Amino acid sequence: MAQLLFLLIFNMLPTLVASIHNSTTGGCAIIRPPRDGGIRYRGLTQEQIRSVQILPVDYEIEYICRGSRVIVGPKVRKCLSNGTWTDLDLQSRCLLLCPRVWTSLENGRVAVLPPGPPVEGTILHYTCHAGFLLEGRNISHCTKLGKWDSPKPLCVYDRNYTGKKKLYIGALFPMSGGWPGGQACLPSAQMALDLVNNRSDILPDYELELIHYDSMCDPGEATKLLYDLLYTEPIKIVLMPGCSSVSTLVAEAARMWNLIVFSYGSSSPALSNRQRFPTFFRTHPSATLHNPTRVRLFQKWNWSKIATIQQTTEVFTSTLDDLEQRVKEAQIEISVRQSFLTDPAVAVKNLKRQDARIIVGLFYETEARKVFCEVYKEKLFGKKYVWFLIGWYADNWFKIKDPAINCTVEQMTEAVEGHVTTEIVMLNPETVRGASNLTSQEFIAQLMSRLGGKNPEETGGFQEAPLAYDAVWALALALNKTVAPLRAKGRRLEDFNYNNKDITAEIYRALNTSSFEGVSGHVVFDAQGSRMAWTLIEQLQGAGPPADQTMVIDQYRYLSQKLFVSVSVFAGLGILLGIVCLTFNIYNSNVRYIQNSQPYLNNITAVGCVLALAAVFPLGIDGHHVHRSQFPVVCQFRLWLLGLGFSLAYGSMFTKIWWVHTVFTKKDEKKEKRKHLDPWKLYATVGGLLAIDVLSLMIWQIIDPLHVTVEQFTKEAPKADLDVLIQPLLEHCSSKKINTWLGVVFGYKGLLLLLGIFLAYETKSISTEKINDHRAVGMAIYNVAVLCLITAPVTMILSSQQDASFAFASLAIVFSVYITLVVLFVPKMRRLITRGEWQSEQQDTLKTGSSTNNNDEEKSRQLERENRELQKIIQEKEERVTELRSQLAERQALRSRRHQSSQNQNQNHSAPSPPSSQAEPPSYSPGTEQHSLPPSFSNSSNLYQGEGKLSRNHCHNSRLPLLYK
Repeated sequence: MAQLLFLLIFNMLPTLVASIHNSTTGGCAIIRPPRDGGIRYRGLTQEQIRSVQILPVDYEIEYICRGSRVIVGPKVRKCLSNGTWTDLDLQSRCLLLCPRVWTSLENGRVAVLPPGPPVEGTILHYTCHAGFLLEGRNISHCTKLGKWDSPKPLCVYDRNYTGKKKLYIGALFPMSGGWPGGQACLPSAQMALDLVNNRSDILPDYELELIHYDSMCDPGEATKLLYDLLYTEPIKIVLMPGCSSVSTLVAEAARMWNLIVFSYGSSSPALSNRQRFPTFFRTHPSATLHNPTRVRLFQKWNWSKIATIQQTTEVFTSTLDDLEQRVKEAQIEISVRQSFLTDPAVAVKNLKRQDARIIVGLFYETEARKVFCEVYKEKLFGKKYVWFLIGWYADNWFKIKDPAINCTVEQMTEAVEGHVTTEIVMLNPETVRGASNLTSQEFIAQLMSRLGGKNPEETGGFQEAPLAYDAVWALALALNKTVAPLRAKGRRLEDFNYNNKDITAEIYRALNTSSFEGVSGHVVFDAQGSRMAWTLIEQLQGAGPPADQTMVIDQYRYLSQKLFVSVSVFAGLGILLGIVCLTFNIYNSNVRYIQNSQPYLNNITAVGCVLALAAVFPLGIDGHHVHRSQFPVVCQFRLWLLGLGFSLAYGSMFTKIWWVHTVFTKKDEKKEKRKHLDPWKLYATVGGLLAIDVLSLMIWQIIDPLHVTVEQFTKEAPKADLDVLIQPLLEHCSSKKINTWLGVVFGYKGLLLLLGIFLAYETKSISTEKINDHRAVGMAIYNVAVLCLITAPVTMILSSQQDASFAFASLAIVFSVYITLVVLFVPKMRRLITRGEWQSEQQDTLKTGSSTNNNDEEKSRQLERENRELQKIIQEKEERVTELRSQLAERQALRSRRHQSSQNQNQNHSAPSPPSSQAEPPSYSPGTEQHSLPPSFSNSSNLYQGEGKLSRNHCHNSRLPLLYK
């Protein structure tokens, strides 16, 4: 009794120690290893293990045993957030194995209690099949020494037995693990066997018996169990695995023993490979059967981008490869592809970070709970997201208590809301009686009775139970179909052994041609041995289909219509003003005052202003008014109207000012030619400037035509709570090398503007009869140049702000045109209105008899300017004459002193007489010395009138050339 108490305290010690350290410690205390065993600390060295007392949350430890002992109980424990280890209520022990040969009995059955490996405390119960008698004890115990306490019994043939012969089916049902489908599939298979064995029309001479083990959905565990099934009596005629990973192992090995493999719960696409798995059949279709359905749903809901997350196992990897190929053909993109082995936390975070919305999840049920616990933490659920899951989980799989997760049922329920499942129709929706003479509703009722009231929503494999039921019936019907062919060959089913290929071939042919109504629907197999079935689509609540990503709505920015209308009104009034000015100028073209302003150039200016104002309208037209396909035409109108308007308006003004500057800055000997102004030269200059613009615009449009480009701005979130973003867009007129073209045009125009400003400044004080409004032209050039030089760079800077750019450019055009028209034409209108100078040149001639007299005022002003110039020249000549006379007097005085000193020294008081101011100098001739003076300068006062002005009539023509020399 004391020893028993000691063992109880010793075994409970880890639980007591772990419970002391709650969640406030941030981890779990190190626990003691089992007796005769140890603990493997993953990722820690021996030194770290000795120094660490608390292990972090989610850390896993693994028990290991010494020698030939095996671990019984949980092999791996995980630290939970509450400071305890998983499965502390289950003890882990290292025990010796008893020989496994005792666990099988030829022609008999062995019941292992408790189920699992034969270790200390295991009890074996032996029974013999019908027709055999047991020799020996029917019970045996495994001792602490790893030995059985009694010899293995034998089943000997009962010569007096006349009953049915047994055929054995070796089955691996996953009662636990990733998919615990055996919890419901095993009872349904046993129910089918009972019905088959009670039927007199199916295998009347045989009885089917199921020998099954728990594979835990683990290929490693299944390998050991497969060895037991194959190398222990009795011989199994068929193998029935469950999970895809286990079925892959069994089906690949079974062909070496000529065994048919029939699965009820394997969906791996790889199992459809007939070369690799030549004897494999399944009532559960391939997982790729759902991919076409998924793709059709993606297309129906207009999704072009999906994401995937999978558990790293062969069944899900091959399924995803097939899905990837199908969505690629449907032009759907898999933008995110994540995978995980045991912990999905990082994969789920990556889905969140990369804005995954439509997510296909491929994993077992236990991992599904882990995934959606992380989904809840990352808030990767709700109306913005749709999860596509596998449909063969238990109905309330997310409500099952799982120590591997730390999420509540309410949180899990919230996380899985709206998910979609695709699965085959596993239960016939119609009320029909099939081969088993049961309807699908009757089958469910009997299965519920066998489960003993267990909640089907928490029973693994409940949905696949009809598939296991029909799998047994498919085997029974196929075996029944082989009896006659084998009898014809002198063979029997009970003659089957692992070297007999003939019986296997007959069973294969029978299964391949199977076709019957089962509780899961019509059962028929394709060439790869896979069940052909309908696909069922289900959704857990949820609303309409969301977007596959954050919807980005393109929203074009258009010009303010109020601004466009306002500026258009000003432009329209300006066009009207230009037409009025043009009409006025044409109507009064015979008036001399208008004629002296070069009216044809003014007409060109008015036309250019009207074209420039007309460019304001296409400048404000955008996608709000015209279709995008027509927008390049609007761009052309903008370019040509502005270019031609500038060339005509500014070119004509520039020509005037350029001519004035050219003529009045020539050398003096060529000034007489200024009286001769040829109008054709002016028009040729304007035409040349216009030709340069037209040629450059044509080259631009031929080599690099304008087209529409769209500028994107930073995405904006709408004010309403919608899962969308606004993508602001702005249309521009552009070309491939627009910067180069604009540089050439702006450079040329800029130099022309600067040159115009310079010429206007140089000629501001010049007056000429031929162009009487050049000062007004200069003022207009100032305004146009300044506005253009400021507007061009500012408009380029503000190009992304459509309202500001349009306002700045259009108002600059309007103001410059208004200023030009007002400065050039309004003074002319005012003069003609106030002075009444409406007569033409011919009318004025008839009235006065001479057209010259009407211009006396202008001639008078010209003579006054010439008189002032002549006075200046005369003054310079007089100063020169005075200087020369002074030099002559000094030379004469010097000669006189020398002459007197040589004649007589007594004449000391004699002085040379100074030259008389009235003495007449030598006559002028071209050959005289430089100091000789012309006679005409002897009395310069004769050139002046009473008021100091030189009259044109008092100057002899022969003297004027002397003044200019």
